[in-house]
Amino acid sequence: MRIVFMGTPEFAVPSLEALIGAGHEIVLVVTQPDRPKGRKKTLTPPPVKDAALLRGLPVEQPERLRTSETVARIAGLKPDLIVTAAYGQILPKAVLDAPRLGCINVHGSLLPKYRGGAPIQRAVMNGEKTTGVTIMYMAEGLDTGDMISRIEVPINDVITSGELFEELSKA
Repeated sequence: MRIVFMGTPEFAVPSLEALIGAGHEIVLVVTQPDRPKGRKKTLTPPPVKDAALLRGLPVEQPERLRTSETVARIAGLKPDLIVTAAYGQILPKAVLDAPRLGCINVHGSLLPKYRGGAPIQRAVMNGEKTTGVTIMYMAEGLDTGDMISRIEVPINDVITSGELFEELSKA
């Protein structure tokens, strides 16, 4: 299957690796631009970019996904599917409509609870006993598509959001 993958942080890397491992053709990886990090404000690539380049995959880092050039590039690749995992931008309708089979998202919570950003951190801060990962079709809006599947993961009393972040990325 021809897939455009969109993701940014370490959370998204296992999803990209799983798609590669399953034999899918990743025709493009889209991630956020490199950003300054640390005290010295060193320009640092997102983990998804590093993972993609290690595998020789093409990478694009548009500041805004809504530009006509980016939309045309994605549509021109004729993907069967777009898969996102913690990408960091809402996909415009033109991108949602580009793949033959639609778009799916890997979301780090049990939807409908904790839509949007920081769902893992919010679950820990709110003392939840379980969380998980939801795979869902994407629609216009924020985390509004139909659910495909969910995997529940217990939250123990001593886990940090960073540890839970890593566990959920591999769920």
